[in-house]
Amino acid sequence: MEHVLLEKKEHVALITLNRPDRYNSFGGLMRQEIVQALEDAAADKDVRCVVITGAGKYFCTGGDVGEFASGTTKALAPTVTAERHAMNQAVLLINSMEKPVIASVNGPAAGGGCNLALACDIRIGSDKAKFGQVFVRRGVHPDWGGVYFLPRLVGYSKACELIFGGEVVEAEEAFRIGLLNKLVPQEELAQAAWDMAHRFAHNAPIPIAFAKRGLQNYGKWDLPQALDYESYVLSVCMQTEDMIEGFGAFLEKREPVFKGK
Repeated sequence: MEHVLLEKKEHVALITLNRPDRYNSFGGLMRQEIVQALEDAAADKDVRCVVITGAGKYFCTGGDVGEFASGTTKALAPTVTAERHAMNQAVLLINSMEKPVIASVNGPAAGGGCNLALACDIRIGSDKAKFGQVFVRRGVHPDWGGVYFLPRLVGYSKACELIFGGEVVEAEEAFRIGLLNKLVPQEELAQAAWDMAHRFAHNAPIPIAFAKRGLQNYGKWDLPQALDYESYVLSVCMQTEDMIEGFGAFLEKREPVFKGK
């Protein structure tokens, strides 16, 4: 891969958007490379958590404006399936993989880059982070699932304000309105993202996978449906080796070692 780095360590996969000279904008086949990295992380049974970040001072500024202006953009090149373009496939991979996905937002996230971060399960941002729904300022419509994820995070009316106005939100305001789960100083971001990912990756992966799916249905299920789902998942977990390990570790006053079995 030319513009995306993939590193794995202690059950955590780190995906770095690596085009810092172009503010990590989606140029060339970068969208397809993001799909490739996500597919790799999703398929690797040793990976239990994924972190997405940007190289340098920017997280991602969305589509490469120069490529759009010159007509050379490959944003609409169908690559992964006949039905979906790479950007849509990336969002669906983040959403469907049975592992937490954390956006470590190290700097400005604009356009598609903003919505890539919103598609992740959790966002940690530095005090240098910014979020910009700048599409209408370029004459285009939000992509990367923006109209789906944004109102779920900040509410319908606030999402309207941000999208219609092409707003750029500073880090503290992003934290206040719910775009960020956690806000830390720039120099602490990498460690904070690693600490959270490491914590997730060393908890039992089977109930986390089920919990991610259940949480995604919070707006669809009524209470009886949620209770039925929980009962089913508990019956599955009770048959796993990890459940025995978890309770055994508690009784023995030690840290559990989960195997995902």
